[in-house]
Formats: sequence, C-alpha cells, structure tokens
Amino acid sequence: MSRKRIQVDSIAEGFLELLEARGVRYFFGGGAGTDFPPFIEAFAKREAQGRRDGLRPITVIHEITTISMAHGYTMVTGEPQAAMLHTIAGTANAVGGIINAARARIPMLVAAGRTSITEKGRNTSRAATIHWAQESFDQAAMVREFVKWDYELRCGEQLETVVDRALAITANPPSGPVYVTFPLDVAGEALSGFEFSAGSRLTPSAAARPEAAAVDRAAQILVKAENPLIVVSSPGRDPDAVAPLVSLAERLAIPVVESWGAYMNFPQDHPLHQGFEPGALVGGADVILAVESDTPWFPNQAEPPHDATVIQVDDDPLYERYPIRGYPTDIGLAGNAAGTLRALESRVTRILPDRTVIDARRRRWEDAHRCQRQGWRDAGRRVSGDRPMDYRWISRCIGDVLDEDDIVVTEISLNPTQTSFSRPGTFFSHPHSGVLGWAPGAALGAKLARPDRTVICAIGDGSHVFGVPTATHFMSRACDLPVLFVIYNNGSWQRSREATFRYAPEGWAAKAESVPLCELEPSPRFDLICEAGGGHGELVEDPEALPAALERALQVVKVEKRQALLNVIARKG
Repeated sequence: MSRKRIQVDSIAEGFLELLEARGVRYFFGGGAGTDFPPFIEAFAKREAQGRRDGLRPITVIHEITTISMAHGYTMVTGEPQAAMLHTIAGTANAVGGIINAARARIPMLVAAGRTSITEKGRNTSRAATIHWAQESFDQAAMVREFVKWDYELRCGEQLETVVDRALAITANPPSGPVYVTFPLDVAGEALSGFEFSAGSRLTPSAAARPEAAAVDRAAQILVKAENPLIVVSSPGRDPDAVAPLVSLAERLAIPVVESWGAYMNFPQDHPLHQGFEPGALVGGADVILAVESDTPWFPNQAEPPHDATVIQVDDDPLYERYPIRGYPTDIGLAGNAAGTLRALESRVTRILPDRTVIDARRRRWEDAHRCQRQGWRDAGRRVSGDRPMDYRWISRCIGDVLDEDDIVVTEISLNPTQTSFSRPGTFFSHPHSGVLGWAPGAALGAKLARPDRTVICAIGDGSHVFGVPTATHFMSRACDLPVLFVIYNNGSWQRSREATFRYAPEGWAAKAESVPLCELEPSPRFDLICEAGGGHGELVEDPEALPAALERALQVVKVEKRQALLNVIARKG
C-alpha cells in the first residue's frame, strides 16, 4: 500500500490528518479546555488553508451532548465518528453517554486530553491549578468497563498504529466505543515529515456467520415448532436485517413481538407483528427465536415453558459484558443478524413444513393483530379528551403527523401502540442501559446525518433536563439542525413512581398525594428555553389544541428551518 508524507506541526495535527484519511467526517469537540490548544491550532491552520471539506470540527458546549450527537450520527449512518473530551473532567461528564454507546454497540473513537506530564520547561507544561488537582492516576479507569480498548498515546511514532487500531477495534463486532488519551505535551509535540499509509492495514473482521450445523439445527426446530415466537430488540440497528427477518417470519407464520425495541426492527403494520409485551406470549411458546434481544422477557413476570427451546441470534449470544444474565441459550447463533437470518431463511426453504399448520397459524396471528390494533385505537380515542393529557393521546397526535420517511428519536415517552413505523431507519429509542439525557443530542446527530429528513424528538421532562436543554438548543441553532422536540411534561420521575407502586402496590407512596423523591415541580417553561435558543416554543395544555400545535411546530422546522419545542402538559401515570 502506498505511503503519504505530509508536513504537520504537531502530533495533534497528525491525528486530525489520520482521522480524515480514514474517512471520519466529524470531530465533536466537547467542552474544550486547557488540554485542547494543539487541536485548536491544528483546526485553525486547516481553516486558514481553506480546507473546509473532509474532517469538520463541531464545537459542542457540554459533554453529554457531545457523545449523544456522535451516537446519533452513527446510529443513522453506521459510520464511526470521533469525539474529544476535556481531561478527566470532561470524561466524568461523558461517562453516561459512553455507557449508552457501549450497550447500544455504537462504534466511536472517544479521545480525551490529559494534563501535561511536565511541570516546567515546555510551552505545554502545567500552568494552572487544575493541572495538578485534576489529574488522576488512571484516567481511563473511569470508562474502562464500558470501552472495548483504551490507550494513552506516548509518542508520534505510535500515532498511525494507535489511530488505526482504535478505528478497527471500535468497528469490530460487537462494536462499541474506544478511548484514547493525549497528554498535552505529547499532543503538542513537533512532528515533522509525518508519513502514513494511504489506507489502514488494520481492518475490522468480516461479519461473522454461525456454524452451518447450528443453523441447520435451529431451522429444523423452527419448522417443527407448534407455537414458535420471535422476540426482537435491536436487529434494526442494521437496516439489512429487517428484510430477512420479515421473510423468515412470513415463511413459517411466526409472530414477532418487540421487547423494548430500540430500532425499527419489523414493520409494525405487518399482520405478524404482535406488539410490545413479550410476557403475554412467551408462556405459550415451544420455540423462541430471540434476535438481538438482551432481555427477551422479564423472568420475574413471565417465562417460557421449561422444555421450550430458546435460540439466540447475536454477535454475542451470551452477552459476555453483562455481569449477570441467566436467559437460556439452547442454540447460540453467533454472528451478524442480517447474515444469520438470511442463512436461517435459506435453510428453512429447503425443508417442507406442514402447510396446513402454517396457514392456520398465520390466520390465527393475523386475527390477533387486527384485534390488538383495534384495541389500541379504541384506547387512544378514550383518552383523547383527558386533561392533563395521556401519553397515548400525545403519541397518537405525533403518529398522525408523521410522514413515512420522518425520523423519531424517543427516550421512554413515545407510546408505541399509538404510532406505526414500517421503514428501517425511521425509529430510534434510547439504549437499554437507560442513562437518561441521550435523546436530545442523538436527535441532533440524526439531523446532522440526514439534513433532508424531519426529525422529531419525543422525550419526558426529566430526561430533557438530563440532556442539558441549554446545550441542546444552543447546538441546534449553532449547527442549523432544526429538530422538533415534544416534551411529555408530567412533572415527575414517572418510571420511579411506577417501580415504587410495583414494589408496594398498597403502600404509603401509592396513597400519597405527593410521592417523595419523584416530583419535579414547579416545572420549568421548557418552551421558553427553546425560544431563548432562537426557536419556536409553545406550552400546550388543551388536548384539542395539540394537533394544530404540532402542525405549527412542523411548519417552523420544515419551512423556517428553526428548531421548535412543544411543552405538553401530561398526566402522571
């Protein structure tokens, strides 16, 4: 492979050149601090030289937003990006986002500065109180459990190897973030005559495929099953996995249920789609095919029969990075979901199932689908006049204004029974790690990736606060990323209330007028915060006014190209 030789002024500049050469599009700089000068200088040089294409810097004003924007861009495009944090302080702010990226298997190169090693003698030596008090013995220890690899760059000679290794490991399945630190005096060190390969010679592994014998066994069991069930959570992470999943389900008339679906995994208007409550179905299944589902059911609520066969399809069917997970894996098909499902479907076509059984099963589940959807529609209508508004009505109103290519990013709030997504890449829910505050930044990243698409962020009031609203609206305006934010504002920690009521259904909290540690009142005027960021904001309290408010907000987003926020007053659950 050919080598490229360029003149750079510092290791930091060489790092940027390598990122650009390896196809990284954005450098999300979060909360720039005293460790950033070599990187700032390198970007300023590129700007002065008129280099506005290639690697672009994005100045982000909070680390939660930094990581979430990079996450959102990659979840839509599949392309790993780079984020830079300010020493241990910025890393501390970003840890929740890194956990989310890890559990959602988002490839991302997370870089962080580190306090200078030297106390004097260089223009990069320590020069502020924080340079002593802020340093830790092991900075990467804060994130090591949730990154695939971490390393501290020590000299310029390592630079190409470190960058190429980081990018290869982050994308290697199962993908996830990596963490590289740059001491200030290393980043600022002169690097003359920098030479590197035109392309990386460290590449991720090809998509894994399970053993043919295991696929054959799984196919035989599925064909012979009387009551098979498919449970999905995240195969839609790869849009190419959706079509073979549909084909497999159709061929054997297998119902599909979503367990905390994080993507558009299976067309929700398909007659075999059976909703979002696996607990209602697993008890009657004799074979369960769990496709990229870390929690295919909740064992304390429902379990499959003891003699049921459980087949797990995943790059890591045992979820080795989870400290405890006791779900049975009678057959583990370790590999890329799209390829594995295609192999399963291909093998099934060579087996002759009993068509009478298949056709009867298909009719049964199609009838169940129709009844379920009618029930959902009726439930949405019954609460249409509730004030404060029911989550189902808010979600129904959002569903009514969606075009088929619009993108929805949600964190807990959107009720899936009142919307219907049928195209891959149109729906994204928060990572299963549940570190709140992800959705606002992720929606901005999605809009950055797809500027021609309308992006709606549906989020609770508490989650919006965790997402740092000031930073969110600042970035929307600064980067021309018009997103519609719909806040389900119920003035409480809803999930904490629900968990408490499950714990003590007849307890003191269930009877309390104000539930301790769960009330978020008086509520801020989130709409005014958006207005302060140059956007359109409305407080919506009347359920009849919500459809028109959504239309006005979408007009602002689509035509005026400004962000909008609807602060919708919702009922406590």
